Amino acid sequence: MTEQNPNTRALTEAGVSIWLDDLSRERIATGNLVELIETRSVTGVTTNPSIFAAALKDGQAYAEQLAHLAADGADVDRAVFELTTQDVQAACDVFAPVYEATGGVDGRVSIEVDPRSARDATRTVEEAQALAKAVDRPNVLVKIPATEEGLPAITATLAAGISVNVTLIFSLSRYREVLNAWLLGLEQAHAAGIDLSTLHSVASFFVSRVDSEVDRRLRESGSEGAEGLTGQAGLANARLSYRIYTETLDTERWRVLEAAGAHAQRPLWASTGTKDPALPDTAYVTGLVAPETVNTMPEKTLEALADHGEVTGDTITAGYEEADRVLDAIGHAGVDYNDVVAVLEAEGVEKFVTSWQELLQTVSTAIKDAS
Repeated sequence: MTEQNPNTRALTEAGVSIWLDDLSRERIATGNLVELIETRSVTGVTTNPSIFAAALKDGQAYAEQLAHLAADGADVDRAVFELTTQDVQAACDVFAPVYEATGGVDGRVSIEVDPRSARDATRTVEEAQALAKAVDRPNVLVKIPATEEGLPAITATLAAGISVNVTLIFSLSRYREVLNAWLLGLEQAHAAGIDLSTLHSVASFFVSRVDSEVDRRLRESGSEGAEGLTGQAGLANARLSYRIYTETLDTERWRVLEAAGAHAQRPLWASTGTKDPALPDTAYVTGLVAPETVNTMPEKTLEALADHGEVTGDTITAGYEEADRVLDAIGHAGVDYNDVVAVLEAEGVEKFVTSWQELLQTVSTAIKDAS
């Protein structure tokens, strides 16, 4: 019998679901995804345009489908849609037993709407519906960016009975708006007669990118003590988001929905591979342990956790006061939090658009070669 790694098992026993932040057809076909479920406690997968761009660029596993698409005269947008939804559909099937065993909480596979629609709520909702219909699996999550324009799209998509992974969350104020959009979506779904127990959602709060931007500004500020604050903003920001999450669940508004069968929108820690070599490579995993959370990790971080990660129980809820102090100190050092998170959101959308364009170019070239 295959044994679970003790470190990954300890993380799941502490209430954190481990999702892999990567997907490719090769990973599915070789059985690697199943192996990670069996040995690394992986219970879900997240994708994004960058992940698909890398998979399509490096993989030979798509050649046959690309040849069919070329022969059928498919344009590049249709080809990308069919290639990515097929991968996600196959991954959903791999995770179906996990989905069943966890009552739909885990066994989830996320697919993102076209990032070029991040500022267009109507198009985002249309694409979310098209993706959910194409994948046609109960365990799919459609990813919608938490831009200002994305908020009504989150509500409308949930109201239509589609489970959502809200992505690209950087700020605490935007996270509050995301929670409101989620609750509103559930309320509208309930009013429309949709069974709330079938709806699931996660809120993807980004971590390492916050440190990268804040630390750069701290070093440039030259403020006394600024260097001593580096590597702390990402964890502090994420920990305070969990406080907001628990506060939201302690409201009458949530209790009414919960009584109607609704599931909580779990916080998901994203961007958890460390970028600063001065930080431990498991810092954004072992430092963000609390019940009812998800950590989506690149494989390198997952393997680091399996090899030497030390899970010591809840590392969030006792740290709220310290997290407040850290963000205050960073502000006093001259770093404008509101500007940081605005820049990160804009850059996050831009990076995904760039990756999407690379994906389109890669597929366009592959279709021409297959013709």
